[in-house]
Amino acid sequence: MKRRIHLTSAIVLLTAVIAGCSDSGSSGKNAGAAGAERPPSPVSVVAMKKAEHPLTSLLPGRADAFQTADIRPRVSGVIKQIAFKEGSEVNEGDLLYKIEDDTYRAEVAQAQASLAKAEASVPTAQSNLARYERLVNSGATQIEYENAKVTLLQAQADVAQAKAALNAAEINLALTDIKAPFEGVTSVSTFSIGNVVTANQTDKLTTLRRLDPIYIDLTESSANLLRLREAITAGRVNQPGGQIADIRLTMEDGTQYPIIGKLDMSEMAVSETTGTFSIRAVFDNPDNLILPGMYVRASVTVGKENGYLIPQRAATRNARGELTAKFVNAQNVVETRVFEQSSVSGNNWLVADGIGDGDKLIVDGFQWIGDGATVAPVEATVDENGFVVEAPKAPEAAPAAKP
Repeated sequence: MKRRIHLTSAIVLLTAVIAGCSDSGSSGKNAGAAGAERPPSPVSVVAMKKAEHPLTSLLPGRADAFQTADIRPRVSGVIKQIAFKEGSEVNEGDLLYKIEDDTYRAEVAQAQASLAKAEASVPTAQSNLARYERLVNSGATQIEYENAKVTLLQAQADVAQAKAALNAAEINLALTDIKAPFEGVTSVSTFSIGNVVTANQTDKLTTLRRLDPIYIDLTESSANLLRLREAITAGRVNQPGGQIADIRLTMEDGTQYPIIGKLDMSEMAVSETTGTFSIRAVFDNPDNLILPGMYVRASVTVGKENGYLIPQRAATRNARGELTAKFVNAQNVVETRVFEQSSVSGNNWLVADGIGDGDKLIVDGFQWIGDGATVAPVEATVDENGFVVEAPKAPEAAPAAKP
């Protein structure tokens, strides 16, 4: 009887030991699984705030000279002198070319002689007319009086004709000096000293360009123009004075042109082939940094609109071309928002709907996380260019208190 009791006790004890080992192993596995879970990924976020921001358009453009003139001779002759250095700046009225003027000086002298001859006949005709006027009723006939009057008129007409011929000869003589019509920069001379040129020839002697100020010809889509007008009409965009404001340039090498330009004119017609219209801006160009033909990109401020700024680095486009960005909700879970309408404001996208004040936009770290992921948001700031994210530095730990 005692033996059976001892055997039963041993079986119960063994069962308890096995159960204990099983529970211990299960607890160990659960602890290991819990220890393997990854902590939420840190992401940099920016709190959204609605405000009025400039509305800009990024437009391609080409530089064009403010004034351009192809220099051609207006009289014929042989080039005697080239008075400018090719590619140099000249002032208005500076001599560019000198044409042999001996023939034109002779024509002036001949015209002067003809004028003197014509003027010499006027006093005689005046005396005859006065004499016939006194004698018209005492011996001179009316016909003789009328003939004397005609003779005087012819003499005066000859003087006027001689003066006109002299004026033309003097003009042709002056045109042997080919001068700059305005200040600018010359191009290569296509003719040399000794070459014969003709009046109003097809071939130009050189080209003169005025580079300060300088024009920038921009191209804008007519669809964007219609959207802008609709937004202005709806009151979403404020355009002070109804005019385009500042225009800023980015050069071919990516540098910013330091001078702000202004609108000069806009074409009141749309191209039938490209669906675009032209805008011309004018910029001061004192150092000739911009040269005709250069490609530039212009940021045109067309007005102001209330909305939220999304840095370009924090946004992407979906398959339909719509703007998307990732946000962190109140539960620190990632969600993607789609914006059907967006505009450009500097280096940012400007949206008016789909965001509320205080919403947290992910600006860094969103490339490796998907929707539904739990994250650890870290407050950050974006610089004025919209490119660099500057996370605030963690405060230094206070030194431990001494016992």
